[in-house]
Amino acid sequence: MNESASAPTPQPTRPGLTQRLLDWVERAGNKLPQPVTLFAAMIALVLVASLVFSLLGTSAEHPGTGETIRAVNLLNAEGIQRIFTQMVTVFTSFPPLGLVLAVMLGIGVAERSGLVAAGLKGFVAVVPRRLVTMALVTAGMLSSVAADAGYVVLIPLGAVIFRSMGRHPLAGLAAAFAGVSGGFGANLFLTGLDPLMAGFTQPAARMIDPAYTVDPTANWWLLAASVPVVAIAGTYVTERILEPRLGQWRPEEGEELPGEVDGGDGAGADTGDDDQTRDLNATERKALLWANLTGAAILVLIAAASIQPGGIFRAEDGSFDPLFAAIVPLMMVLFFIPGLVYGRITGSVKGDKDVAQMTAGSMADMGAYIVLAFVAAQFVAYFNWSNLGVIFAISGADLLQSIGFTGIPLIVTFILVSSFINLLIGSASAKWAIMAPIFVPMLMLMGYSPELTQAAYRIGDSYSNILTPLLPYFPLIIVFAQKYQKDLGIGTIISLMLPYAIVFAIARIVMLVIWMLIGLPIGPDAPLEYTP
Repeated sequence: MNESASAPTPQPTRPGLTQRLLDWVERAGNKLPQPVTLFAAMIALVLVASLVFSLLGTSAEHPGTGETIRAVNLLNAEGIQRIFTQMVTVFTSFPPLGLVLAVMLGIGVAERSGLVAAGLKGFVAVVPRRLVTMALVTAGMLSSVAADAGYVVLIPLGAVIFRSMGRHPLAGLAAAFAGVSGGFGANLFLTGLDPLMAGFTQPAARMIDPAYTVDPTANWWLLAASVPVVAIAGTYVTERILEPRLGQWRPEEGEELPGEVDGGDGAGADTGDDDQTRDLNATERKALLWANLTGAAILVLIAAASIQPGGIFRAEDGSFDPLFAAIVPLMMVLFFIPGLVYGRITGSVKGDKDVAQMTAGSMADMGAYIVLAFVAAQFVAYFNWSNLGVIFAISGADLLQSIGFTGIPLIVTFILVSSFINLLIGSASAKWAIMAPIFVPMLMLMGYSPELTQAAYRIGDSYSNILTPLLPYFPLIIVFAQKYQKDLGIGTIISLMLPYAIVFAIARIVMLVIWMLIGLPIGPDAPLEYTP
């Protein structure tokens, strides 16, 4: 009898609980509409809700002023007229729009001239071998100054570096991915995301306090202090959990390997024909040096104009309000000029035509955001006009206070809710545009500052990035990883990144709790508490 014929037919293995949960998240997320469609649907919902709640006579008493806030109908003649006559003004005055586009003009030159990629590679290349993992995670966090450059430059570079050192390339890929995406928001520098988040937080805060201002620097100190915390946590997971689990790297027979990295104290990568991961040549190193010196000189000038009394960026009363108000244009200059210097030396910028093309290209990349900003601006405006945000916030705050759910447990729960929503909606700005008008006023009424609520959201929006297949760059990560394991799929990436997500969540939540217990401000002129 044929032995194979008598062999029992293998039974399909039932997926584990974790895999079933991840499959559900993927299916549920894929059923969600695009962010633009989502906002359009929410606009319709707000308009209908304004009609219903106004007919019901819904109202709430403002705890600060004692004024009775009533729901406003936006579907009567007056409301429809307001919608159409102010539609363009609502869009053009949308706070995040101008802030983000201005920053991206500078970042576009720095990125397209090659400065950002060179800076990332140069940063990793000069560190000692024993600090390579920490450098990868740190570089990943810092890469957010140039939007998504870390995804396409640093993540494949991390795999190449680890492979050349005899370490498992998937561990290097995971470490870089953890820094770029899991450590999202933690940075020593202000990025384009800072004015973007503040642009949504400020209108939400003004539902309660019409004069309230949220600066782009609102979370700077907390997020800067998070960099070493996330770097240490990422290093621990990579070297103590992930690499022992992956074991010794053994390339498959016939595999095409990337070029070797310098075996000395550095970790430069030279793949020969792969421009994303090769080492810097002499011209690029020279250009990077002069770009860094230019950036340092600009920072010195800004400091001189800010520190001395009577400086350009000091107010008459000695405050730094002019500096904070100028942060976005200064960020644009800080990226634009060093990017121009780098491009001139390397030849990527030969004249004003190249600069114009780079800035135009960066604006073209923002096309999807501009469309999103249009519908998001309308949603935020209609939600404010209807007074539903203030009414829901007052009612929600009263409910939470009545059941005694306040303090640190409330903030931690908000972080966890943010991270769960992040599994279903990828865009940080899209989520915050939805959540800010509800949670910022609610927590203000409970005594928490808008800056603290924004910081809690940004923590929740970070560590779960590396777990969701809905992350726009998730397919790219799989492609990078399949260079080293051809049968690799979503489940493998999730299993690699889950330890990072858990450890990052614990580390950043504990850090915020300690910060709150000590009572430290989370940014310049950004207290933890809100006092009417």
